[in-house]
Amino acid sequence: MIGLMAKKVGMTQVFDDAGNLVPVTVIRIEPNVVIAQKSVEKDGYAAVILGMEDLKPIKITKPYAGQFPENIPPKKRLKEFRDFERDVSVGDSLGVEVFEGCRYVDVTGISKGKGFQGVVKRWGFGGGRRSHGSKFHREPGSTGQSTYPHRTFKNVKLPGRMGREQVTTLSLKVVKIDAGRGLIMVRGAVPGVKKGLVTVRAAVKK
Repeated sequence: MIGLMAKKVGMTQVFDDAGNLVPVTVIRIEPNVVIAQKSVEKDGYAAVILGMEDLKPIKITKPYAGQFPENIPPKKRLKEFRDFERDVSVGDSLGVEVFEGCRYVDVTGISKGKGFQGVVKRWGFGGGRRSHGSKFHREPGSTGQSTYPHRTFKNVKLPGRMGREQVTTLSLKVVKIDAGRGLIMVRGAVPGVKKGLVTVRAAVKK
């Protein structure tokens, strides 16, 4: 498993080798520094802890700074990657070159928040007739029984907060890699807002 933290830049379109116009999402992979390593003998599993984006000095506390080696400034973003296939050591900086030769990737991000939504938008309910006098349009309808069991069961689809959840988009095709600017372009959409934090991994199904 190979993965890095990155930032979503936005969407655009490019021409492929066949001359077709392809919609792509541009992802900027900033340097990921190896903060620490975990081993099976000591921790029970193998993992690599990566850090990205230097933290402002005014926001650094002594307990937080104590987690980092002396020659590495404290990072704003930290993430642990288990079973990292690349041989690395503490202090190494990883970039977009990690994905050279990788044709498909999985991207994980936090989806856009939609706020409190009804069942039609949140769950795709059909609703009632739109004709005059129907009195049933976008309501959820019946949610349970009357006399017995006299309650609504768990996991019934109801109105509520929608979005702002962790979403993973699988098997996105890598269209282009710009090593000079640290950019990777993948076909299709990626969850999250612009400048939002995403995790790019080598595809597990491809």
